[in-house]
Amino acid sequence: MTRFPVADFRQMDTPFYYYDLDLLDLTLAQLLRAAAHPAIRVHYAVKANANPVILKQISRAGLGADVVSGGEIKAALNAGFKADDIVFAGVGKTDREIRLALQAGVGCFNVESLPELMVIDALAAEEGRKARVALRVNPDIDAHTHRYITTGLAENKFGIDMRLLDGILDTVATLDHIELAGLHFHIGSQITDLTPYILLCERINALQTQYESRGIHFPSINVGGGLGVDYANPARNPIPDFEAFFKIFSHHLQLRHNQTLHFELGRSITAQCGSLITRVIYVKEGISRRFAIVDAGMTDLIRPALYNAHHKIEKLNADPEERQLLYDVVGPICESSDCFGTDELLPLLQRGDLLAIRSAGAYGEIMASEYNCRPRAAAFFSKKK
Repeated sequence: MTRFPVADFRQMDTPFYYYDLDLLDLTLAQLLRAAAHPAIRVHYAVKANANPVILKQISRAGLGADVVSGGEIKAALNAGFKADDIVFAGVGKTDREIRLALQAGVGCFNVESLPELMVIDALAAEEGRKARVALRVNPDIDAHTHRYITTGLAENKFGIDMRLLDGILDTVATLDHIELAGLHFHIGSQITDLTPYILLCERINALQTQYESRGIHFPSINVGGGLGVDYANPARNPIPDFEAFFKIFSHHLQLRHNQTLHFELGRSITAQCGSLITRVIYVKEGISRRFAIVDAGMTDLIRPALYNAHHKIEKLNADPEERQLLYDVVGPICESSDCFGTDELLPLLQRGDLLAIRSAGAYGEIMASEYNCRPRAAAFFSKKK
């Protein structure tokens, strides 16, 4: 779906990020159509991409924000997100960040431990405020994703083991500056098999029934995000199946009267609208392998090195009749892990050819670094916003 203005790209310094804002608009429209229910609130996970242009477009669509740092709070507010539509997650909120969130009036803290709860209560008392909190519970569900991005197992740095929830709820009832907003769950990221979400709904239903018998009602349920995208075929599937995703919860989650249901989606909104554009510097012929050495590296897109992830690589303006060869597409960083793909079947490559590394709109620019003293790549957009 994304059209690349190759003639313009040839005059530009590479590497750079290219964002298709029309595709982002279409993605947001389909998301909002699928989530059109009065009880549903969708928050964009700012950690996926915090480019100000992207954030402003998402804010204008009416989404809330899911943030995990003080810097993300500021970025969300600057982009026009309403403070009371911001949920603040993260296992290591500092006192400074908690004060910032309290002073800004964020809608909810997703609390991940008893010590954090006590600190928020104490700081809220000092600020003369009451903090709304949702307790993040680990439902012990395996999302069948990469071990670095699965977060819902019983023992994890994230969240609260279900066996500890009773005691923490008892503590909440004693705190004068805490208001219980609900329960929060997040089972992982890049989830393409929706079955774990059905299990999550069943686990939440059982928990709600259990606590209702004790007279405890949760005003909101936050089921997190994690919906995956098609990295193999971004052109064929530029927009995730939001309808199927939300139907899981409408069919399997038993919401209570006046209860709101919150989602925190990031990758599924921005991944496919972004590409990393890079130029071939050299084609190196080895004995048994052929290397296309490009000017983008793991400093610009770390997912392949960090997660062994694969992004589709395309030669721009390729002639369909060109013969295809196998290449290892590698970057210039002084690390063997700086490799975007091995045995990539691509049209004949030469020095100066432009490549698009697709699906880089999430966890691309936001995770960039200046390792090897490399400057950060610029961002360009399909239209003015």
